[in-house]
Order: sequence, then C-alpha cells, then structure tokens
Amino acid sequence: MGVVEIGLIYTALTLVLLFSGMPIAFALGSSAVIIMYFFMPATNIHLIAETIFGELDNFTLLTIPLFILMGAAIGKTRAAVDLYESAYRWLYRMPGSLGVANVMGCTIFAALCGSSPATCAAIGGMGIPEMRKRGYTGALASGLIAAGGTLGILIPPSITLIIYGVMAEQSIGKLFVAGIVPGFLLAVLFSVWVVIKYIRDRHDWMKTASPEEIAEVSKKEHFTWKEKMESLPRLLPFLLLIGLIMGAMYGGFGTPSEVAGVGAVAALVLVIALYKCYQWNDLRAIFTGTAKESCMVMMIIAMSFLFTYVMSYLRISQSMAEWLVALEMSKWALLFWVNMLLLVLGFFLPPVAIILMITPVILPPILAAGFDPIWFGIILTINMELGLITPPVGLNLFVINGIAPDIKFGEIFRGIVPFILIIAGYIAFLSVFPEVVLFLPDMFYDY
Repeated sequence: MGVVEIGLIYTALTLVLLFSGMPIAFALGSSAVIIMYFFMPATNIHLIAETIFGELDNFTLLTIPLFILMGAAIGKTRAAVDLYESAYRWLYRMPGSLGVANVMGCTIFAALCGSSPATCAAIGGMGIPEMRKRGYTGALASGLIAAGGTLGILIPPSITLIIYGVMAEQSIGKLFVAGIVPGFLLAVLFSVWVVIKYIRDRHDWMKTASPEEIAEVSKKEHFTWKEKMESLPRLLPFLLLIGLIMGAMYGGFGTPSEVAGVGAVAALVLVIALYKCYQWNDLRAIFTGTAKESCMVMMIIAMSFLFTYVMSYLRISQSMAEWLVALEMSKWALLFWVNMLLLVLGFFLPPVAIILMITPVILPPILAAGFDPIWFGIILTINMELGLITPPVGLNLFVINGIAPDIKFGEIFRGIVPFILIIAGYIAFLSVFPEVVLFLPDMFYDY
C-alpha cells in the first residue's frame, strides 16, 4: 500500500476518533498505535514509551505548567475584578467606556495568564452583567468578551506560541516579542469597534426607550482622582509582574523556562500578599487547577509527538509537503489555502491539537515559499483565535453561554460576527505588512 493510501487511512481514522467524543490525547495516541501496528515494524511499538519520553525530555516544555501556574494563581483570586475595576475607573468618560474597559481587562489578564478560556470566564463573569445593566445589548456584551478572551493565546506569555516554537524549533523569546504589537493592536481594533457599535446601539435604543429607562441608563458614575488612584495599588503589582517577565526574557537574563518559574513564584507571592490566599483551600484550588490543565496539555503534546512520529516514519508529512510545493502555486495562493485549512480545522479542534498536528505538514512549504517562520507563528496563532469564536466548537462561545445562560446562542453568534471579520481582515493586513510583526524582534532580540 502506498504512502497516499496510508495517509488517507490515517487521516480518516484520526477524524473518526476525534469526532467520536474521545479525549483528544487518546484519539491521537490510539490512531497512531493502530497505524503502527498495521504498517510499521513491531519493534517500533515496543519503543513507544521511549519515543514519547525522548520528545518530552525538553527543558522548554517546562514553561507550560509554570505559566499555567501563574495564570491559575491570578485567575482564582479577585485579581481579575481589580484589573477590570481599575480600567473602568480610568476610562469611564469615554463613549462605550465600559466595553473598552472590558477589552483592556482581557488584554491585561491575557498577558498574565496566557489562557483564552480563563480570560473569557474571569472578565466575562463580571463584565457582561455590568454592561447589560448600562444599556449594552446582549450580542455586543457577549461578543466583545468572547473576542477579547482570544487575546490570551496571542499576547505573551502564550501557551500556543510556546507549543508552536517547540514544534517549529523557533525561539520562544522571539515569538513572544513578535506577539506584543499584533496583540495590542488587535485589542485597539476591538475597542474601536466597541465604541462605534455602542454609539449606534444607544442611538437606536433611545428612539424606543421610555423616559424612565433612559434616565436610569444615563446615570453616570463619577470617579474622583482619589478613587482612581485608590485602584492603582491593586493593579500596579501585576503590571510590574508583566514588566518583570518581559524584561527578564527579552533582556536575556534567563531562558523562557527560568522566567516562567520566576513569574509563577512572583504571582503566588502577590496573591498571598494582596489577597491573603495563604489558606490551604485557596492554595489547593490554585495547585489542583494547575495540575489538571497541565496534565491535559502535556498529554495532548505527548500523543501529538507520537502522532507526528508515525507520520514522519511513514513519510506521510514529507509527501504532503512535497505535494503542496509541487502544485507550484504563488506564495499568496499557498498562504490563502493554508489559512482556509486552519479556519476549517478551527471549527472542530482546539488550538493546541491543530498546531501539534499541522505544523510539521504546512511549515516546510511555507518556508519554501519564503515566509518568515516567526511571522507565520503569529499568523497561525491569530487563526487559532478565529477557531475559538467560530461554531460549532468555538470554545469561548460555550464559556460565554455558561457564564451568561440568559443570552441565547444565536445572539452570541450575532455579536461575534463583526469580531470574526475584524480578525480575518487583520490576518490579511499582517500578510501584506509583515513588518508589523517582525520589527520588534529584529530591533530588540538577538538569538
């Protein structure tokens, strides 16, 4: 049987197992073992444990559980509330200020925890009820939180960028630097749309609302300079933590794994000092949450390594890459179809699984077309953001549905459509102007 036939069988088997409801790690691992049994020498099966251990024996992978610990320490305390409240106190005079404050809260929280669902849940649990009380439609409130939550996988530290860096053998530090400007620029685009949409919705709403409703929603909170400054002591330590992580990593004072360890310890110290989280119940919630998420991610990574090992051994990935190159498409046509593939995969699979499965296949043709691997890592990650907010398996949409069950799923989807278009247009923009991604790494980071 030829490589093409084996590759089709492998792909079909994997998809069947994934859509059967089996956990992703077990689906990938099971399909790999079955193919090994039928198409590879028996000695390879005996070496499965050694193969997996050899791939996981990578110091860089230690970064993942440490950054997860840092995010859990912050996400399971009132830190998110304080970040959100401080942002709102400083922005309340702006039209749509509450929505912009939520986007800012998502941005800051994303920079601290690196998890999109965690960002979405932490900020949305407070932000959606507050926005709806102040006249925001359910569609706008849910849409901006779902979209803002996606920033967690783009703004460093990002678990997604770490995994791509390991798979593509690229510098984690350089990927983190490359994600800064695109991440914050995307947050600005979200904020601009929120202001425009809020003004339009408010104008339409005032045509039909009663005088009493208008009077209630028009009540403006006022924060004195004293009240604004009072919010800073809770905010500044976490901003300093972000500065510590960025400065240590980009200044060359430590490897990503070492910096992640410092960040995790610093985050624990902050939540213990500021929020008195020294009781065992508080610490247990942080550590058990870290252990569960870390084990899930590392199991997926381990089985994905086995999955890609089988693909490589049977020359499936090499043959697919050679086929793509042989099509002789223009570089832009190749990039377009790669983006389409990532979009479709994002409908059904989470970012970690997509990156681990697809990077070995699509990266060689991308490099052969002359694209920069660091730039492509950012494009890939933004594509994963789209997957988090597109049905049928848009994880952030289900998080929103869980924290705001009174908002119908159709309304959530209507609210997220403009943000999907913004992200799609942003991918096109970064494709035409890659220097937006690359100028910081080229200026401030050296291998």
